[in-house]
Amino acid sequence: MADKTAPSTALRLEWVYGYRGHQCRNNLYYTATKEVVYFVAGVGVVYNVKNHAQKFFLGHDDDIVSLALHPEKTLVATGQVGKDPYICIWDSFNVQTVSILKDGHSHGIGVLAFNKDGTRLVSVGLDPQNIINVWDWKRGKILSTVTGHTQRIFDCQFNPFKENCLVSCGVKHIKFWGLCGNSMTAKKGIFGKAGEIQTILCLSFAPNDVTYSGTLSGDVYVWSGNNLQRVIQNAHGAGIFTMDMSDEGYSTGSRDGCVRLWDTTFAPVVRINLADSDVGYRGLSIRSAHRRGDRVLVGTQDSEIIEVFIREPDKPRILVQGHAEGELWALTVHPKKPIFATGSDDQTVRIWSMEDNTLMSRTEVDQNIRSVAFNNDGTHLAVGMADGSFIVFKSKDLSEIIHIKERKEVLHEMKYSPDGAYLAVGSNDNYVDIYAAAQRYKKVGQCSGSSSFITHLDWSEDSKYLHTNSGAAERLFYKMPNGKRVTASEEIKQIRWSTWTGVLGSEANGIWPKYADTNDVNAVDAYYGGEVMVTGDDFGLVKLFRFPSLKRGAKFRKYVGHSAHVTNVRFSHDKTRVISTGGGDHAIFMWRYNPEGIPVEETDDSGHDTGYLDSNSEDSDSDLSDAAELDSDIEREKEKDYDRAVYKDDLNQLKRIKKQQKNSGTVDGQKRNQAPSEGIRLEFIHGYRGYDCRNNLFYTQSGEVVYHVAAVGVLYNRETHSQRFYLEHSDDILCLCIHPLKDIVATGQLGRDPAIHVWDAESCKSLAVLKGHHQRGVCAVDFSGDGKKLASVGLDDNHCIVVWDWKRGEKLASTRGHKDKIFVIKWNPHNHDKLVTVGMKHIKFWNQAGGGFTSKRGTFGNVGKPDTMMCVAFGSDPLVTYSGGSSGNVYIWQDLKLSKTIKAHDGPCFAMHSLDKGFVTGGKDGIVCLWDETFERCLKQYAIKKGSLAQGSIGSLIQDLPALRSVVLGHGHILVGTKTGEVLELEKTGPIRILAQGHMESEIWGLCCHPTKDICATVSDDATLRVWDLSNDHRMINCRQLKIGARCCDFKSDGKAIAVGFKDGSFTVVDADTLNDMATFHHRKEEISDIKFSPEPGKYLAVASHDRYVDIYNVLNSKRVGTCKGSSSYITHTDWDNRGKLLMLNSGAKEQLFFEAPRGKRQALRNREIESLNWASWTCVLGHTCTGIWPSKSDVTDVNATCLSHDKRILATGDDFGFVKLFQWPVQGKNAKFKKYVGHSAHVTNVRWTHDDRRLVSTGGADTSMMVWFHDAPGGRDNTHGLSDDSDTDSEEEGYDSDVQREKDMDYGSKTYTNPIRETKGVKPHLQEQDDDDEMPSVSRGASRPPKVKKKDTDLGKKKRPSKVQNLTLEYIHGYRGFDCRNNLHYINDGEDIVYHAAGAGIVQNLATSTQSFYLEHTDDIICLTVNQHPKYKNIIATGQIGSTPAVMVWDAASKETKSIIRGFHTKGVCSVNFSATGKLLLTVGIDDNHSIAVWRWQDGTRIAQGIGHTKRIFLAEFRPDSDSSFVTVGVKHVMFWTIAGSQILGKRGLLNTAGQNTQDAKMQTMLSIAFGANDVTFTGSMSGDVYVWKNHTLARVVQRAHQDAVFTLYTTLKDGLIVSGGKERPSKDGGAVKLWDQEMKRCRAFQLDSGNSIDVVKSVCRSKGKILVGTKDSEIFEVSEKDSHSTTLVQGHGEGEMWGLACHPTKEQFASASDDTTVRIWNVETKSMINKAVIGSPARSCAYSPDGEMLAVGMKNGEFLLLTLATMAVWGKKRDRNKAIQDIRFSPDSKYLAVASDDGCVDFYDITQGPTLARTGFCKGINSFVFQIDFSADSKYIQVGTGCYQRLVYNVPGGQRVTENASIGRITWATWTSVIGAEVVGIWPRKSDKGDVNTAVVTGNGNALATGDDFGFVKLFPFPCTEKYADHKKFVGHSAHVTNVKFTYDDRHLISAGGDDCCLFVWKSH
Repeated sequence: MADKTAPSTALRLEWVYGYRGHQCRNNLYYTATKEVVYFVAGVGVVYNVKNHAQKFFLGHDDDIVSLALHPEKTLVATGQVGKDPYICIWDSFNVQTVSILKDGHSHGIGVLAFNKDGTRLVSVGLDPQNIINVWDWKRGKILSTVTGHTQRIFDCQFNPFKENCLVSCGVKHIKFWGLCGNSMTAKKGIFGKAGEIQTILCLSFAPNDVTYSGTLSGDVYVWSGNNLQRVIQNAHGAGIFTMDMSDEGYSTGSRDGCVRLWDTTFAPVVRINLADSDVGYRGLSIRSAHRRGDRVLVGTQDSEIIEVFIREPDKPRILVQGHAEGELWALTVHPKKPIFATGSDDQTVRIWSMEDNTLMSRTEVDQNIRSVAFNNDGTHLAVGMADGSFIVFKSKDLSEIIHIKERKEVLHEMKYSPDGAYLAVGSNDNYVDIYAAAQRYKKVGQCSGSSSFITHLDWSEDSKYLHTNSGAAERLFYKMPNGKRVTASEEIKQIRWSTWTGVLGSEANGIWPKYADTNDVNAVDAYYGGEVMVTGDDFGLVKLFRFPSLKRGAKFRKYVGHSAHVTNVRFSHDKTRVISTGGGDHAIFMWRYNPEGIPVEETDDSGHDTGYLDSNSEDSDSDLSDAAELDSDIEREKEKDYDRAVYKDDLNQLKRIKKQQKNSGTVDGQKRNQAPSEGIRLEFIHGYRGYDCRNNLFYTQSGEVVYHVAAVGVLYNRETHSQRFYLEHSDDILCLCIHPLKDIVATGQLGRDPAIHVWDAESCKSLAVLKGHHQRGVCAVDFSGDGKKLASVGLDDNHCIVVWDWKRGEKLASTRGHKDKIFVIKWNPHNHDKLVTVGMKHIKFWNQAGGGFTSKRGTFGNVGKPDTMMCVAFGSDPLVTYSGGSSGNVYIWQDLKLSKTIKAHDGPCFAMHSLDKGFVTGGKDGIVCLWDETFERCLKQYAIKKGSLAQGSIGSLIQDLPALRSVVLGHGHILVGTKTGEVLELEKTGPIRILAQGHMESEIWGLCCHPTKDICATVSDDATLRVWDLSNDHRMINCRQLKIGARCCDFKSDGKAIAVGFKDGSFTVVDADTLNDMATFHHRKEEISDIKFSPEPGKYLAVASHDRYVDIYNVLNSKRVGTCKGSSSYITHTDWDNRGKLLMLNSGAKEQLFFEAPRGKRQALRNREIESLNWASWTCVLGHTCTGIWPSKSDVTDVNATCLSHDKRILATGDDFGFVKLFQWPVQGKNAKFKKYVGHSAHVTNVRWTHDDRRLVSTGGADTSMMVWFHDAPGGRDNTHGLSDDSDTDSEEEGYDSDVQREKDMDYGSKTYTNPIRETKGVKPHLQEQDDDDEMPSVSRGASRPPKVKKKDTDLGKKKRPSKVQNLTLEYIHGYRGFDCRNNLHYINDGEDIVYHAAGAGIVQNLATSTQSFYLEHTDDIICLTVNQHPKYKNIIATGQIGSTPAVMVWDAASKETKSIIRGFHTKGVCSVNFSATGKLLLTVGIDDNHSIAVWRWQDGTRIAQGIGHTKRIFLAEFRPDSDSSFVTVGVKHVMFWTIAGSQILGKRGLLNTAGQNTQDAKMQTMLSIAFGANDVTFTGSMSGDVYVWKNHTLARVVQRAHQDAVFTLYTTLKDGLIVSGGKERPSKDGGAVKLWDQEMKRCRAFQLDSGNSIDVVKSVCRSKGKILVGTKDSEIFEVSEKDSHSTTLVQGHGEGEMWGLACHPTKEQFASASDDTTVRIWNVETKSMINKAVIGSPARSCAYSPDGEMLAVGMKNGEFLLLTLATMAVWGKKRDRNKAIQDIRFSPDSKYLAVASDDGCVDFYDITQGPTLARTGFCKGINSFVFQIDFSADSKYIQVGTGCYQRLVYNVPGGQRVTENASIGRITWATWTSVIGAEVVGIWPRKSDKGDVNTAVVTGNGNALATGDDFGFVKLFPFPCTEKYADHKKFVGHSAHVTNVKFTYDDRHLISAGGDDCCLFVWKSH
């Protein structure tokens, strides 16, 4: 039995002892059928207590650590640990996998929970971020993912009483999550004063938003919302690990060993103390408690499961026991009975029964146990311990007989001799001691000589010998009992061993893989009679091998379940069972041993779910050594490596990097050479990829033939002999399949992130692009029987299989396929979840389950030998599968078993196709066979031979009987694809027609065109010379087999001869008609790289070789006449001049050299001469006329070939990236523009123009194809095809517009929250030392201290001032964000309301009442807004914001309710949002560097498609109003037309076309706006004021000067198709900034805005019911009536620029504001309108009213200040004594002085009683930082100053002397208080204020409340004074960025707040 086959016997898992209690919680439940479900090691266990039976779920490959039960109590979810851990959802009834959830976590899955209706699952990872995922588990898809917390999360549950709410808890935290859209947003639990912050371990819920949580201290915390409401003290004495909710109430279990039951109000019911019960022990800790009805199921830390009846709480019963935590190594089997004993690091010895699977007895010792042994009759049990001692017990009652300590170190192994006389004990200190059992275990000998610790030992049958294994892999022999070494091999050979448990020795060689480390296998046990041994290893596997097994690397059967090391294995005494123990999982598995193997009817449960990888373990292929050797073709294919150094998809990356480098300042100003005006188009391709692909040739619905070659999908029309092409692939297509309806094709390609394209065979349009889940390439694809799903196989090392919902572009499921190459994947047409894959040595049957698969291997049994499968098909019976093998057999599979084989071909059967009645197969033998439907008999055979070619068939067969790679039947013919690149059509009667053909597998380099006819010749490494007809016949005329591969060829100038240069340095001249040799020379050793006849009369032939020489031959006398020397590298290209006198050559060292013929004398030419010379051909790539063809990084891609057209106008090039490009000759300068064409996948090796320039021919290197391109004559109409080069890199944009430029350069990153708006230094006030020593004077005179702030005593008339302001509500916002946004203003509600945004608020304003309501959920500036136009989604608004992970909010304008939050994917900000036609999809654009675009199903937040938008800023993206799949984007120098294809977006650049109307000089401009017309017409507004009109993606006409300047906005009215435009325009009598156009934008009507501005810049327009809504850059909103052109102002606000100045009128409901937009504005609070405005010509920073309300003082940014008379807004006086900004300005309460505070660190006093001269009377001295705020005292004698270094200084007025003693400062009463510094306001500073400042504060007129504004955008309300740090407050949101100023109106009834960047004034009502 020395063969290496796997044994025919098998194991089945029968029982698992134990339960995992440690490091897990809540993992034990009753199922619906009252079974108990739990887990241990890597096994899910379902235990039926009544029948005492277990079922096992074995779908995991590592430790399970979490479990959840579905609400219906049958399905179970389990999560595991590992590098790529997954979750299995399985059925506890039949233990089959239902769904697999993967790719959501790393490290492990610590928590799982279902929601109330069981449709969703939440999982928490064990990774450092504690990622929380919410899954739609049936589809295996993540709905939302979020980082949970910085510290470990212990529990996470859905709240069953509240939709879409979850709670997570863990180390020192609890979080309450809301799930909306795809975002989870958390509110932290606020512990407040009710309880300590502490670690929370478990959760339960009650109605009305109540959450119960168990804590580490044993208390239960009760939460209401996210506030801690009360604490149930000392619910337990220690941490509460588990909390369970049932109909009867709640149960909790704790480390204190108690279970407590509570009623539904959480009042205590009963306390069960298990630690003190009769099954309990000290330190019992409860990890899981689950109550159902009258019983409680309890799981303990020490691996017990206990059941308690509530009626008899004192009588718990133990259901399951196991070893507690600690490694388990010791195992011994009783010699006579079905009993075994174990001992572990939990310091217990346990004796177990195999019959009734229970623990019989146990005892504790005080050491870790590492070995145990029964004696020969089972009466004694010896136990070896970690301290080197051992104890012998009596087995029946475990009473101690003796305790011996001889050694210091752990005893790993001990065994009694077969006669029971001796006990051998092996220890860690390298000795084995022998003790005599009969003499009270006296030591009688010791074995020494091991150089390492003893691991295993065995006795001989006669008890006279012992062999040992040591840690150093030695196997030593000793004589017993004295322990003498035995070394004589003769003596050793005679010994018969009683047991074999060692891992060393020739009999056990087979257990070691060929190159393994000898510590991997921990245990062996051999069963001699069964010729089998069982092993346990470090990988958690139990394996069965044959015994003896002499050769390394034997085959085996393997069994999973143990998660970590398997430490020990033993057969039972009667060899019916195997016991295995796990180290880290301390589990004991009992397996049933089946000597006959497994009966047939059971094998269907092998595979993923069961872990019985019997015959389907990859390692246990029962390969007999005589498996057929591999066919050479298959061997080649298996070894083929598809790796590329640089993939096509890296190009864009490289381009981006280049752009960034370029943008960083290395722009060379030179103009780039223009692209040619004419183009080419692909006409025909010669070639078919058969050599490494199969089944890639089909008939379409319309009878065309579809196949692929290079990167092109080809549709061949048999009637017209013409081709159509699908050209969207970027690299080699490797596979193709057709939809069951034959109208849709799927193709998969090579690439770093390879794509699968699904496309329409009729229109060649992409329907979906699937990518993101494969690497290297996609080698097989197949549509499911219903056509809805697509399966694909990748070329990565695991050959991953992915199943897609291709229409949506979503991955449905994925799995690792096989370690060897998979050739074919096929759906079972009768069952849409079943697949089969075939490949190297395997056939696998797959079942899709959720996001993963379960798989089973086909079993060959003894019907056939394992074979490499090449093809597979299905017949009419859903259970039968047919596969073709490399032996030429067809295998018929009944379910998973091979039922019979049929010999079909000699050599491999490569192709198979099923027909309605029967099958057709094709093989390497070149024969096509037709079969009946049962494969019983072959109906007909067709041999593919030259003789069978039909009359008049074009082309010719290169060889007879080529290998066939694809066969299919249809349209009465058989379609065949060959390995040699032919596509053939067979008639049923036998004649063959060639439809297409090309070169075979190899590189094609040689190409030349006939001088006068449409003929060309090619040579290739496949050693053929082929001559092709390029006219409309498109065929191969002639072909000749050459001796070896050839690299170049050339026609003689009369067309009568062809020269061919070979790879071995020889060349041949053949007759052009017969292809017979005329002459042959072999003068060089290395390949001939170029060969050229001189022009008419063709006297010389130049032959260039890699030996660095060009030889010149005389054609007439066939002699070598000269040699050109001097090149320092191999020659790449040669060209003759017109006279045949001069030769130009290029070398690999980039040299351009010139030689004179015929002698070869070297010449030097100047650039001017080179250009003036008339060259016969130009195929060189170097020289000053070609510099523009090289990409700027030409080390990455090289240009292989060029060819100049005969009219010397166009240079065509072919390069290493598969592009054919056209340049305008001469190509001077750098980076010339070009037109580029795709089709070739890898290198384009050669390009040549035909004699009349009508066609261009190109050859592909490795893709074997030859492409013929038709060249449109110059001046032909519509020359648009051909992607033009990246025209976005042009520096020469037409025109410039300041507004557009500013918007382009906007840096939103710096605008994002919490960058302090002022640069301050110094210690923040709340961190300064407080000195309040002299607060109280030492002697009190009884006088009460004066008030801090004087109460206002203005006469309020009837109104009363609020006594204390306690709350604010937002009433109105003055402002509209127009300066950097567009299209953000809409009518809703049938024109009754308008919606727009300002700051961080969405605003809905009612036009009738002009009241506003607000949506305030955004956290930063909103920069885009759109309205859903679909009637089904009325009033649905989407808004996008800036921020590092910006959110898009979808909300209802009427209720302000958030409908969805979409986060993720974009960074920096979202600058454009738009709904699709059906209203279901939302399009978003980011302002990140890629300007990424995403499309979402907004209701559930699923991202359905995404892509990189453009290299430069995109301003706007809009769906076509009738579409859900096409949209348009515009931006900096681009307009793109996109379609959604699956999950990818495909963009086409707008093509400029010279043939349209007014389009002659059109240049690509920066586009700003979009509108739509019927029939795919799009209008885009440009920066110059023109509107471009596009048909599809081609420019049709230009509407010139639609506006004088940039057209910022266009609006398409859906009802009547009229278009409104808005732009930048000076008002004139017939022009206007708003125009209304007809549907074609031909006629228009202009409207004026009465804005009073010199230039109007309109940013947003909207039209409804005869009204046009207009928003301008200056934050104004107008409504224009179409009837009478009258315009009304609706909203006004400050324009762009920071706003700091704010002041309230002393006696009226009015306030003034001053901003950087150079205006001062006066507002009325009651009428909510602006009542006056003054333009002051320079940015203003501060303002103040005089006490009588007659004057307004304004401080400017340049250091000047003005005094305005309010009545007229005229300047009364002005002065400039400073040159830095005036930050604050104040009138003294007695109206005498004006104080002016500036950034120069000065406060100046001016006496205003002196009139407008404004004489300065004094200033404050000694301020060492800028001043940002001042207040006068009530008596006008003092002023307090706040400075940039957080100091509050007090000075007297007007002298400016500083007052320092605190006592006198304390007595001052202030007229106003706006300081943020000082002890009185230290409480306003937040904890985290290092990122931003509190900018402003104001105290109410009553002096008891204080409002602040800060850099975080909050307005806060505090009590005043506010002396405690971090005081309680209320906070209000709405401002996006910094709040720069707050002021109360004169009567405290309103608070006004000013936003810095957001230019908004908020009016808050105070209560």
